[in-house]
Amino acid sequence: MSITIGVVLHPRNRQVFAAAAADIADLTLRCAEYTHDGEVPDAVAELLREPVDGLLLGRPPYDACRHLLPEDLPVTVLRPAALALALAFSTAQAKHLRPPVSIDSFDHDAIAEVTAALNVKSTQVTALPYQPGQPTSEVVDHHLRTVKRAGYVISARCEVASRLRGKLPVVQTQTIPSAVRAELYDLRQRIRARRADEFRFAAGVFLVAAPSGDRDADRARIGLMNLLVNTPEFADALIENRGRRGLLVLAHKALFDEVTHDWATVPVLDRADEELGIRVAAGFGIGGSARTCVTLAERAAVRAEAEGRPSGYLIEHSGMVVGPMSRDGRPAEFTVRDHGPRLENLARSVGLSPATLSRLVSVERRQQGRTLAPSELANALGITDPSGRRLLRKLLAGGLVRPDGSAQTHRKGRPTTLYRLCIETNLDT
Repeated sequence: MSITIGVVLHPRNRQVFAAAAADIADLTLRCAEYTHDGEVPDAVAELLREPVDGLLLGRPPYDACRHLLPEDLPVTVLRPAALALALAFSTAQAKHLRPPVSIDSFDHDAIAEVTAALNVKSTQVTALPYQPGQPTSEVVDHHLRTVKRAGYVISARCEVASRLRGKLPVVQTQTIPSAVRAELYDLRQRIRARRADEFRFAAGVFLVAAPSGDRDADRARIGLMNLLVNTPEFADALIENRGRRGLLVLAHKALFDEVTHDWATVPVLDRADEELGIRVAAGFGIGGSARTCVTLAERAAVRAEAEGRPSGYLIEHSGMVVGPMSRDGRPAEFTVRDHGPRLENLARSVGLSPATLSRLVSVERRQQGRTLAPSELANALGITDPSGRRLLRKLLAGGLVRPDGSAQTHRKGRPTTLYRLCIETNLDT
């Protein structure tokens, strides 16, 4: 199935994005172009008139249009690559430009890495890292104050470079096709994984709280069966008896996502209480096989029944638990979706899903300030070591993890770098 990704770009980068996407199978780009930051909201609004599966854009466009983006739209925010900065220094040298140099948009770590490799003295470099919401005029004024008569500017922002031309020597960084290709590929894989996740097999077990007798149990179960069968959201589900007071529902995960309002509440339980006068506990299970799903759902239903009120729980094979889902839709334990706008915005800025970042917050809390190796992070999330290393690179780029020491796990080979998660610190700022 083809995937359509929207990209927000300056016309000068059109060919770069087209070349980056050319070798990625089943991928179509839909472009929203702008020449000034103020044009971004209208361009994105027009782009979103037709559905897209994901969105790729730089940090200034993201800040300008984030209020327009659907909450469930996968988004990747492009950051200037260190290679682009190194090439800008090379271009400046070819043009016989000499330091001091004023650089915007690049993080301090990227600037330090490149200048050290090129033997550029730190005293000759002034950095203005990207700040969300900072007007273009402030960036331009900063360069004018810093450079004055001697030196030059390296800018990653098209509008800044345009305003400075004729006033100061400017080298505008180039968008690197390989960096764009990597982000497009990663976004495509996230979209594919999301589609696959929606069609994963899942199970639900609905238990009627112990009635006074067998006849009452049968009557309550039949009433609950009729209620579920006549609920439109369960139209595509397989519903069958599971013991004297229970029902088993088999369906795709996407159906349960809808029925539970993304695992926040289970309205059908309140209907059973109000219309039938029975208390029902719901358990949901998601695993690698039908048998595992049913086993997890039964375990979750027992846990929900212990709440003493209509409620539901979800247990995944990875060990994640969501619940209790109750009338007010505010679970006391919510390890998958325990996040608000701040976490969602932070997740988008680093190119992760809110669910993944929420799981990382849970890992950080369990660590209680202790460091962990890349393999330990991978094990905690139930992913492969290579996937764990890729995730660490994203977290490092986003400032959500920092290196902190090393460990020699084997007699031979290099020591393993240890890391300390610092996601909650970023959420508090």
